[in-house]
Amino acid sequence: MKKIILLGYMGCGKSTIAQNMSKITNIPFLDLDKCIENRVNLSINEIFEQHGEIYFRKLEHEMFVELLQSSENSIIGLGGGTPCYANNHELLKGEGVVSIYLKASIETLYGRLIHNKSKRPLIADMNEEEMKEFIAKHLFDRSFYYNHAQYKVTVDDKTVEETVQDILAILA
Repeated sequence: MKKIILLGYMGCGKSTIAQNMSKITNIPFLDLDKCIENRVNLSINEIFEQHGEIYFRKLEHEMFVELLQSSENSIIGLGGGTPCYANNHELLKGEGVVSIYLKASIETLYGRLIHNKSKRPLIADMNEEEMKEFIAKHLFDRSFYYNHAQYKVTVDDKTVEETVQDILAILA
């Protein structure tokens, strides 16, 4: 049983990279947020609105543990905040787990997020300055947790294919 866990800030490319890796390796990709949405039949936004963040973080932790305990090989894409709650960062070093932090600069993240910020409730109403400051603060706060990953792959100035190849080299 092998679990490849991709983590990092929103916009770093977790889902896109995981989907590409899945095609190459034939290992199924599981998006933690999608698994949660399917379990409770609500969108992440609806869970936050109806039940609050604490409820969401509890669900998120339970689902993460469940995916890790599954006997299937899988590529698991975490939510940007997942490693920062419920000691989830401790699960990044477990048996049969390869965890990879997709590290991106503030500029890279801003450049990617500005184009679809309406789909990201945390940043939807922010101007350019507020957004850059928000990303910088969040990255600073979360880096302790992200750095518990076994490997770090920088995504700045790389294509999806190049990043996938970097990860496959780690897994080889």
